[in-house]
Amino acid sequence: MDHRYEKLAATLVYHSTKLNAGEKVLIHAFDIPQDMTMALIRAVRECNALPFVQVQNGRIDRECILGAETVQLETSLKWEMERMKSMDAYIAIRGSQNVFENSDLPQEDLNRAMKILKPVLDWRVQKTKWCVLRWPTSSMAQQAKMSSEAFENFYFDACCMDYGRMSEGMEHLKNRMRCADQVKITGPGTDLNFSIKGIDAVACGGTHNIPDGEVFSCPVRDSVEGTITFNADTIYQGSSFSNVGLTFEKGKIVKSTSSSNPDKLSEILDSDEGARYIGEFAIAFNPMIREPMLDILFDEKIAGSFHFTPGQAYEEANNGNKSQVHWDMVNIQRPEYGGGEIWFDGELIRKDGDFIPEDLQKLNSDYLLQHS
Repeated sequence: MDHRYEKLAATLVYHSTKLNAGEKVLIHAFDIPQDMTMALIRAVRECNALPFVQVQNGRIDRECILGAETVQLETSLKWEMERMKSMDAYIAIRGSQNVFENSDLPQEDLNRAMKILKPVLDWRVQKTKWCVLRWPTSSMAQQAKMSSEAFENFYFDACCMDYGRMSEGMEHLKNRMRCADQVKITGPGTDLNFSIKGIDAVACGGTHNIPDGEVFSCPVRDSVEGTITFNADTIYQGSSFSNVGLTFEKGKIVKSTSSSNPDKLSEILDSDEGARYIGEFAIAFNPMIREPMLDILFDEKIAGSFHFTPGQAYEEANNGNKSQVHWDMVNIQRPEYGGGEIWFDGELIRKDGDFIPEDLQKLNSDYLLQHS
């Protein structure tokens, strides 16, 4: 067995979910090697916790969603919910041989499945210790424009880094976001204002996602005003989008543009009322991740980026927005991507991807890479 599998499994069990003896954990193995699944089972047993396994396949999953009857999905909800309620933790590793596998699924089929099964997701997020990550497939290597070997090395370096080294800077950023009211973001195609007053902030250092490196909060639901342009391409529900632009009035997306699939963009934003409001604002700083690769669990952690998320708010930083959609869209503010600024209450927090206040400079890549 590749020793990196064992190292990753140990990170997930001892750092991300911090499993205790006797706890039940659901291992969701989605198109990943059997050896990785076995490494997780063994790591769970080493700490005297109890492993349960669900094996899933992308093409079969697509076939199940295609034309699924409501009664079928409601039946799935009953037994999936019962299983999730009996778990203390959830670890999902998701591979994908084709990121566009669901691109031709009818929108109504996707919406119906997501809406009916959403209570399982809500319970997992709110009631269990969970961590979700991708698996380095050839498809991902192609998206990253890297050889398979180089991408695997990059993947394990990013996923198994010492996230504890981010903790001091993250704590300072979290406290600043908790105390802030007005946020202003500027950059090419972006002039955005909103409030985060009274909404909590959460530091993410390898607990819920691997790779990690962000602090997130959420705008007051009706406070967002202005425009934003996202310079990282994005995939959602199996379709790709480039140069997405959003215009806000009183918190609501009143105009959306994309140089690819603009009609699909509108369809997704019309999924429900909450899809046109923002459910997350996050600032990211993982020094190992520099370029977008059409995988959101990596792209949302890009050094010098932030993401702004139409749809469902997280319980920990909640503005009350509810939706079946949660779509992280990424803007990179490093100079080679056009630069940009983030301000809290009139104080410049980050310029061109680098943090300015002294207490936040330990989140800049040059500092973090000295210790990697």
